[in-house]
Amino acid sequence: MGLLAGILGKVMYWCYKLVRNYGLAIILFTLFSKIVLLPVTVWVQKNSIKMVKMMPDLNRIKIRHFGDKDTIADETSALYKERNYHPMASVIPVTLQIILLIGVISVIYHPLDHILRVPSDVTEQIVQITLDNDEELNPESGSLQLAAVKAVQVDESAFASVDYDLGEIKALPMNFLGFDLSWVASQVGGIAILVPVLAGFSAWLLSYIQNRINILQSAQSGVSQYGTMIFTVGLSLYLGFFVPAGVALYWIASNLMTILQQLLLNRAIDPKKYVDYEDLEATKKELASYEGAAKKKLLNFNDPLAKRENADYKRFFSIGNKKLVFYSERNGFYKYYADAIDYILKNSDIIIHYITSDPNDDIFKKAENNDRIKAYYIGDQKLITLMMKMDADVVVMTMPDIETFQIKRSIVRKDVHYVYVPHGMTSLNVMMRKGSMDHYDSILVAGRHQMEENLKTEEVYNLPKRELVEAGYPLLDQMIRDYEAFAAGRTEDPSRKKTIMIAPSWQKDNIVDSCLDDLLETLQGQNYRIIVRPHPQHVRHMPERMEQLKQRFANDADIEIQTDFSSTSSVYEADLLISDWSSIAYEFAFATKKPVLFINTPMKVMNPEWEKLGVEPFSIYMRDVLGASVDPDKIAEAREKTAYLLANAEQYREVITKAVNDYIYNVGTSGDVHGRFIISVVFRQIRSRYEKAADQ
Repeated sequence: MGLLAGILGKVMYWCYKLVRNYGLAIILFTLFSKIVLLPVTVWVQKNSIKMVKMMPDLNRIKIRHFGDKDTIADETSALYKERNYHPMASVIPVTLQIILLIGVISVIYHPLDHILRVPSDVTEQIVQITLDNDEELNPESGSLQLAAVKAVQVDESAFASVDYDLGEIKALPMNFLGFDLSWVASQVGGIAILVPVLAGFSAWLLSYIQNRINILQSAQSGVSQYGTMIFTVGLSLYLGFFVPAGVALYWIASNLMTILQQLLLNRAIDPKKYVDYEDLEATKKELASYEGAAKKKLLNFNDPLAKRENADYKRFFSIGNKKLVFYSERNGFYKYYADAIDYILKNSDIIIHYITSDPNDDIFKKAENNDRIKAYYIGDQKLITLMMKMDADVVVMTMPDIETFQIKRSIVRKDVHYVYVPHGMTSLNVMMRKGSMDHYDSILVAGRHQMEENLKTEEVYNLPKRELVEAGYPLLDQMIRDYEAFAAGRTEDPSRKKTIMIAPSWQKDNIVDSCLDDLLETLQGQNYRIIVRPHPQHVRHMPERMEQLKQRFANDADIEIQTDFSSTSSVYEADLLISDWSSIAYEFAFATKKPVLFINTPMKVMNPEWEKLGVEPFSIYMRDVLGASVDPDKIAEAREKTAYLLANAEQYREVITKAVNDYIYNVGTSGDVHGRFIISVVFRQIRSRYEKAADQ
């Protein structure tokens, strides 16, 4: 700070030499600092525009993963990196202001050193005489030089022993607009109280105006705006009350100049040219509805759902010696376990404890009809504690990232065996975050591509060997059975129109967001029946867009916008699927043996290090096996490629059948493999516990 004060002191010296007025010198110094820092201010303005431009996407991340703080932080960080945004940029002006303020305080406290450049030995002599003549002065006070200047100006004769021309000290004008710049309001009182009042008012005025014209502050919530206002006004009142009026003058001048600077910046770099404020407001309202519902739930202590959760939590831990636990994130995840659970129920006497975070999960109906299934509702927050206290032999989950995010392995039993069940047949090294399966003991691998990726991951990252089981994908077996039943009960009509289903993923720049209109225009009028089956998240988060699509094609008998997902019959009756990176493409092709047209939207990548494994992802090379691809900017090619795929459906049937048998393990019996393995692990755990007890 001494170095900084020395630099600022030189600037203040030249400002004073220029105007020969202490107050004007402080104002001129403030203007100089604003000019010097202008490049930083311009950069912050651009960075703030970038931030506000991102806010709709940030709000969508918060909506999409509401309540999952770790995932929100992860995706927010990825978005910042993608958009080259510096989250600390907004802190830079405040930091520089505080640093400058501390330096200015030092300069104003030491006018003899910085403004008048009095030799240090003379300064020490003048200060000592001042202390000798005024016993009330504190020798440790930072304002001794200000007191010395006032003492010289009041009675120069008291300093007759000083061998130095005191004329410049006596002539230093400490008064400015009726205020003495050496006043400290807390000590002087009286009219000096106006100093902190004016400083506080300038801070309030700056906050008030910036909340309306500053690109970043105006986009913040009212709580953030008022929080910033209270802080800055409070700081200004403190400065005005406890430091010399000269410092308060600097602060007031800085606040007023910042207002003018912001007005000029908004004219030079107009935020309205870059920010979609309608989209911003729409996402803010949607996010607010989620937050409002969460607060309402938090405040409702008599919520029957909360009581049910507490009762299930107690019931779960009231049962000892639990052998097997399944966890489901929401209703619909039972399908990944269904065949395995059926096998376990038929071939063992193991009690199945099934935890779900969905209070409306169908598992509760199944549990009513089978006393070997014990179902529990545990919400996302309470689940964190439950998992840490887990006391079962085996836990089966489809949730990745155990231990790396909020859900941890048990801390009360280190021997719990965790089994991971993939909920997709695609490449795990691309579609999962790095380390997402590192803390599982066993992985029920769907196909040989996933096996290769897991083995390579262990090798590249030098991980402990996990138990990798050639298990297969039971959901595919279910879909194959359902499709065969559907096909057997259907009479083929040679005159019917070919059905094309468009099923996009829920990710950035998917088909709906990038090229759906052009795709429909390309296929329209080609004697096809077209079903658009958007991702459920599109229906949830973009209801207006979906409604517009429905209205647009309401009178077109060949195009249906399907937002009811209760039935899968329309998927099975499709002759061709069009998708981007959704896993439905592989499930559709492998179950029905029908081709897929892929739209090459930007690939969804959850693991930025996927190329480090040196394994080409299944979801890339399989596109050319299952059908054909089209780039979004060449969407017109979709017409020709669609016709080709439909015309060659029989050839693709043979190719896809071979691909299923080559890549997916145990097609047709994978549920039995899953169930058999889980039973074996349960009994292995039981034997291990008995052996340990015998040894003790």
